[in-house]
Amino acid sequence: MSVPVITIGELSEHVGNEVTVRGWVFNWRKKGKLRFIILRDGFGYLQCVVFRPEVDEPTWDAAVELTQESSLEVRGVVARDDRAPGGYELKVTGLTAIQVAPEYPIGKKDHGVDFLLSHRHLWLRSKRQHAVLRVRSELEMAIRDFFHGRGYTLIDSPILTPAACEGTSTLFQTDYFGDQAFLSQSGQLYLEPAAAAFGKVYCFGPTFRAEKSKTRRHLTEFWMVEPEVAWMRFDGLLELAEEFLSEIVARILDRCSDDLERLERDTSLLEPATKRPYPRIDYADAIQALTEKGYPTRNGDDFGAEEETALASLYDRPVMVTRYPAAIKAFYMQPDPDDQTRALAVDVLAPEGYGEIIGGSERSDSLEHLERQIASHDLPKEAFEWYLDVRRYGSFPHSGFGMGIERCVSWLCGIHHLREAIPYPRTLNRIYP
Repeated sequence: MSVPVITIGELSEHVGNEVTVRGWVFNWRKKGKLRFIILRDGFGYLQCVVFRPEVDEPTWDAAVELTQESSLEVRGVVARDDRAPGGYELKVTGLTAIQVAPEYPIGKKDHGVDFLLSHRHLWLRSKRQHAVLRVRSELEMAIRDFFHGRGYTLIDSPILTPAACEGTSTLFQTDYFGDQAFLSQSGQLYLEPAAAAFGKVYCFGPTFRAEKSKTRRHLTEFWMVEPEVAWMRFDGLLELAEEFLSEIVARILDRCSDDLERLERDTSLLEPATKRPYPRIDYADAIQALTEKGYPTRNGDDFGAEEETALASLYDRPVMVTRYPAAIKAFYMQPDPDDQTRALAVDVLAPEGYGEIIGGSERSDSLEHLERQIASHDLPKEAFEWYLDVRRYGSFPHSGFGMGIERCVSWLCGIHHLREAIPYPRTLNRIYP
């Protein structure tokens, strides 16, 4: 009878049986005639116990030679053990080293951030980074399920674009067979025509901003999810953003409890975000609240990280700041019918100082308004003729938002910097590895 090859995640189905598990040495220790090997395989951690009197010499010799991150195949009998990582251990009957690794660069001593980022390809193997990226994976699946289950069509927006979406100062420029092209800042403009074709759409992919920023809230390459909905007005957008965020947070709490525990995340701080409604505050009231807190903000100012943190600290869950001055928002936003100097825009601020995680608006459905906006922003009209066609041929009210994945992951995991929320971060001074 052959011995089944399983993952650590499948151990509970094989208690008392002999199995084979493949993976890498996360840690090991010795005690007389015993070798305790902590094996990881991407699905969990397993203590493998090698007892010299019960194994042959080749197996014992192979166990003795193992080093951190050596790859191996181990055979043994699965036993329950509440003291062991994951609640199971493997009583080893056979072991084969696939490759005995030299001294691992990332040891138990403290390493600087620059060193760890230069070894990001190896740093991913650590428990903390592994947990963060598992949360990210579940979040991305939750996002897709949310929109798929509500009848949205996924539209893959292009990465190479002929013009800016939100201003020309933060674009990465590239040669396009002799012409000028840019890396996309957002898929939104391409979603708006798709909303006229499909009604409810979303895109989900990488975006790029050439801001020369070194703050913990910025990356030059990050991922965004952006829904766009035909016939949806501003109030409907606020409800969608609130429903979306509360549902995905609830899913992470339900399905990623082990990873959040490994990250020592205080989940009681996330639980209020699963409950609706979220507080909503008008921009003018936000200015007043900040003034009362001693911040020198005035009407017309955009909010920086400190102001966002101060506003969010007033509530135990995300807060929705609405109706910003049109002058500090993107050209495509619908003016507030009660005050044309303001836009029907919303920023959703996360608690605990994690800042804006969602930004959205009702989109302008007026051809004349958009033509004036494009001119006032010094954007090349000829590059936007296709976008203006959406207003020429059956214009309609529509709204949408964008959420940066890394900012949301950072908040959910309680990590300080966005660079840990993406597998291979791209920042102002880093494009390796």
